[in-house]
Amino acid sequence: MPPDYAQQYLLIGALTAAAIGMAVLPLLLARVLAPRKPGASKTSAYECGLPSSGEAWVQFRVQYYLYALLFVIFDVEIAFLYPWALVWRSLGWVAFVEMALFLMILAVGLAYAWRKGVLEWE
Repeated sequence: MPPDYAQQYLLIGALTAAAIGMAVLPLLLARVLAPRKPGASKTSAYECGLPSSGEAWVQFRVQYYLYALLFVIFDVEIAFLYPWALVWRSLGWVAFVEMALFLMILAVGLAYAWRKGVLEWE
């Protein structure tokens, strides 16, 4: 009989195999059992119920990406700020100074982006 830790690893391996099997098995079954009836309407691009028009490769302005990047940065800031706000009194002044430094770094980044004109829409 294997040691206790080996049994635990076997259990983890069995659960991992079962999870992978539950993800892959339906895909394989659909691939094998699904009827194949290709047609012009099934292979055409679908765009909100209307026929597609124009090129598929459209270049977006870089400002869209910059706004998205700034949003993600400040969204992550809030994700860090909420748990810290719940326990900041029990953490002491060191945690307060660290969070103030974190917020100051983000404020400097925002001021830099603002000064460079990233937030101005042309």
